[in-house]
Amino acid sequence: MTTPSPVSGLGDSKTKLAILAMAIGSFGIGTGEFAIMGLLRNLAGDLQISIQDAGHVISAYALGVVVGAPLFAILFARTPRKPLMIWLMGLFVIGNIGSALAPDYWSLLGLRFLSGLPHGAYFGIAALVAASMVDTGYRARAVGRVMLGLTIATLIGMPLATWLGQYMGWRPTFAGVGVVGALAVLMIFRFVPDLKLAEGASPLTELSALRRPQVWLTLGICAVGCGGMFSVFTYVDPLLIDVAHIPQVWVPLVLALFGVGMTLGNILGAAMADKALMPTIGGMLAFNVISLAVIPWTAQLWLTAALSVFLVGFTVAIGTALQTRLMDVAADGQTLAATLMHAAFNTANALGALLGGMAIGAGWGPASTGPVGAVLALGGLVLFVISALLDKRQSRWQPLDVVPQPAE
Repeated sequence: MTTPSPVSGLGDSKTKLAILAMAIGSFGIGTGEFAIMGLLRNLAGDLQISIQDAGHVISAYALGVVVGAPLFAILFARTPRKPLMIWLMGLFVIGNIGSALAPDYWSLLGLRFLSGLPHGAYFGIAALVAASMVDTGYRARAVGRVMLGLTIATLIGMPLATWLGQYMGWRPTFAGVGVVGALAVLMIFRFVPDLKLAEGASPLTELSALRRPQVWLTLGICAVGCGGMFSVFTYVDPLLIDVAHIPQVWVPLVLALFGVGMTLGNILGAAMADKALMPTIGGMLAFNVISLAVIPWTAQLWLTAALSVFLVGFTVAIGTALQTRLMDVAADGQTLAATLMHAAFNTANALGALLGGMAIGAGWGPASTGPVGAVLALGGLVLFVISALLDKRQSRWQPLDVVPQPAE
C-alpha cells in the first residue's frame, strides 16, 4: 500500500474523486439520520405509537453512533482505512434495508441502533483520510468537503425523502438510503487510495487520546453545545405545523432551507476554521445561543419560522472546526478522537431530542425547544471558555502538544 503525498490545495483530480466518494457515503448517512425527523407523524401513525415514542427511533440511532464510534476505532486500530470504510458502509446498508423491512416498533429500534453503529467511525476515518491528502493549511476545507455530503443530504436528500415518505410511507425512505450506501461502497472501492497505517498504530495508542483533557473538553463542547440544534430540529414538524401553522405540503420546502443553512455553514465554517480555529468555535456557539433563544417569537409567523429553520441549520458551521480541533489535540490517538467527535455529535442528538421532548411533554409546546437548545449552546460556550483558558495556561509553561501548523 502507498500513501499519497499531500497536494497543495484541493485541486488534484484524484483527491477530488476520493473526497467525492467519501462524500457520497456522508450523503447516505446524513439522509438516513435526518429524513426520519420529517416523517415522525407518518411513522407514529403507521406503527400506532406516540410522537414522543417515534422520537425514540432517532435516539436509538444516536445511541448506536455513540457505542459504535469508540468500539470500532479501538477494535480495528490496525485495519487499513480503506477496507474499514468499505466494511462500515456495508454495515450501514444492511441496517437501513433491514429498517425498511422492520415488522414492528421494537425491531425498528434495534435496526436503527445497528444502522448508527458505523456512523461515527466512518465519518472520523473519512475525515482523517481527507486531511492526509492535502497540505496542512487546507485540512478543514478537505474535511468540510467530505462533510458536505452530510449537509447536501439535508438540502436535497432529506426534503426528497420527506416528500417520498408523505406519499409512499417511511419504509421506501430507508430502502433508498440503503441504495445510496451501496453506491458509496463501490465509489470508495474504486477511487479512495490505499493508505498505510501510522507507525505503532494499536488500540493502546488510540486510547492515549483519552488522557488529554483538551480532547474531553472538545468532545464536551460538541455533545452539549450542538444539542440545541437537535432540540429544535427533532420536533421541527410540529413546530412548523402546530405553531407556525404552515401547511404540511410546504414542510419539505422549509426543511430544504435547513439544508441550505447547513451547506452554507459547512462551507463558510471550514474556511473560517482554516483561518482562525478557536474564534470560529467560540463565535458559532454564541451565535447558537441567540438564534435558538428567539424561536418562541420567530415561530409565530411563516417567514420568521422559516428563517429560524435556516439559522438553526447554519449552526453546523461549528462541526468542521471541532473536528479539526480534535485532530490537533489528540496527538497519536487521532482515529479514536476523530470517531468520538461523531459520537459526541450524536450524544448531542440524543440529548437535544430527549430534553426537547421533555419540554413538549410538560405542556410547554414545540416552541419551547428553542430556549432548551439555547441553554445547551450556552453550556457548550462555558466549556469552550474553559478550554481556551487551559490553552493559555499551558502555553505559559510548555508548548501545547498539537499537530504542527506550518506558516502558509
